[in-house]
Amino acid sequence: MTYCVGLFLEEGLVFLSDTRTNAGVDHISTFSKMQVEEVAGDRVLTILSAGNLAITQAVWSRLQEGVWLNGERHTLRNVPNLFHAAQLVGQAVRDVYAADNPALAQQGIGFDCSLLLGGQISGAPHRLFLIYATGNFIEATADTPFLQIGEIKYGKPILDRGVTFATLLPDAIKLVLISMDGTLRSNLTVGLPVDLLLYRRDTLHVALRRRIAEDDPYLLMVRANWSRALREAYQAMPRPDWPLA
Repeated sequence: MTYCVGLFLEEGLVFLSDTRTNAGVDHISTFSKMQVEEVAGDRVLTILSAGNLAITQAVWSRLQEGVWLNGERHTLRNVPNLFHAAQLVGQAVRDVYAADNPALAQQGIGFDCSLLLGGQISGAPHRLFLIYATGNFIEATADTPFLQIGEIKYGKPILDRGVTFATLLPDAIKLVLISMDGTLRSNLTVGLPVDLLLYRRDTLHVALRRRIAEDDPYLLMVRANWSRALREAYQAMPRPDWPLA
């Protein structure tokens, strides 16, 4: 299992993904689930992946080699806009399904794959998509400014309460780290280190890319301060006046 989150904000985009993969307690490994295509001055595209590692790696490999879409072969480095990029990723997922699913089905293994794709291409606005295992997709909007894949339930409450389209990028870093820390505490299949990427709208280059490990001072500060704030908040609430037996 994994946890990945993308924020679609007026100022830009924020991506965060964990790195833990496991096939049982004896097979736990670290793999980056973040892939980036950056052509300075032209485009920045980021993909986060969740699901079967072999499937998601096969999708990324096909995208690197080129995928046939509308009668032409494209990669993420030459698609004309983000909508076509989402279509391209969806087609790559379908191609991997066609190639691998018969063998997976014989072994009783489901086709488990979901991806977040976001970024900006010159001449078009920044966008964020979630691509499903069927190859279709949805898009984040100003009303729904974040998307998640993987083990989403533990990190969703803070995003529901805290994230708006107007959230500033520095505040967004805090929110995604709190969201990830809640997931790390509640699910052992999600693990450090985590990969963080920030993209500022219309710059067409990555603003920040950072791997955050267990001993990262800022993560430790966020973790400690958030835990203390939660304790202080519930302790400050009045106790119920209901009669106790």
